[in-house]
Amino acid sequence: MAKVAFIGLGNMGGPMALNLLKAGHQVTAFDLSAAALAQVQTEGAVVAASAAEAVLDAEFVISMLPAGKHVLGLYLGEQGIAGNISQSALVIDCSTIDADSARKVGAGLREQGIAFIDAPVSGGVGGAKAGTLTFIIGGTAADYERAKTVLANMGKNLFHAGDVGAGQVAKICNNMLLSILMAGTSEALQMGIANGLDPKVLSEIMLKSSGRNWTLELYNPCPGVIDTVPSSNHYQGGFMVDLMAKDLGLAMEAAEQSASKTPLGSLVRDLYVSHQQAGHGKLDFSSIFTSFKKSDAN
Repeated sequence: MAKVAFIGLGNMGGPMALNLLKAGHQVTAFDLSAAALAQVQTEGAVVAASAAEAVLDAEFVISMLPAGKHVLGLYLGEQGIAGNISQSALVIDCSTIDADSARKVGAGLREQGIAFIDAPVSGGVGGAKAGTLTFIIGGTAADYERAKTVLANMGKNLFHAGDVGAGQVAKICNNMLLSILMAGTSEALQMGIANGLDPKVLSEIMLKSSGRNWTLELYNPCPGVIDTVPSSNHYQGGFMVDLMAKDLGLAMEAAEQSASKTPLGSLVRDLYVSHQQAGHGKLDFSSIFTSFKKSDAN
């Protein structure tokens, strides 16, 4: 079993760290939240007083942070921890950030003799808890193989997308498509409801027809169609609108840098930002369904 430093114990990071503990790894954790630290400590993690302390003697350093600036600051900032990391360690950043930031961190650590991969995840909080996440990895083939030691205990699917930064690009492509599918599914279901159809029956019809997709089948945005998803729990839990809006912003930045044509991605980003600004940022991203509801005035 490996010695793992885990930094960032939020909705995703906390369950991921717990799965490493369940697998028998030695986990030393750090987070700014005392409550998050207490939760993993009760399951056997060692709590560090700082990120710099957490990484001492670690074989793997895993971070799960909100944005690129946080990842850059953690490793390469004025009080960055790169100097505290062993040159024999592998740094695995699981945050969803812009590819340029991932490449900068990778290059900065490489200058100090430290291996790095970016490994953003897909699968949401449910996947983090169940240990069924998908990891999308950018880095060398050798580092990818080495990372399996710990990633396989937190995820079900591991993909090597390419060099450092490729994991981030693949992740935002996936999330852009996911948001388009969620918005389209929501629009179609609401149109059916407005015309008197039962959304459960309509969902069954589309699942057996050419409109079938992941959001319709496994994450239906209409309350009451699937009992176990956020839409049937007042859109609580899952993947927040705030995070989807962030990821769509990253997608549009990548599109601009590569001169890619993303008219649907741009439109759905506007839809999610509008939904976010209407006060729904903390709800699950499937709550976009409510924005297509027929108004009483109609």
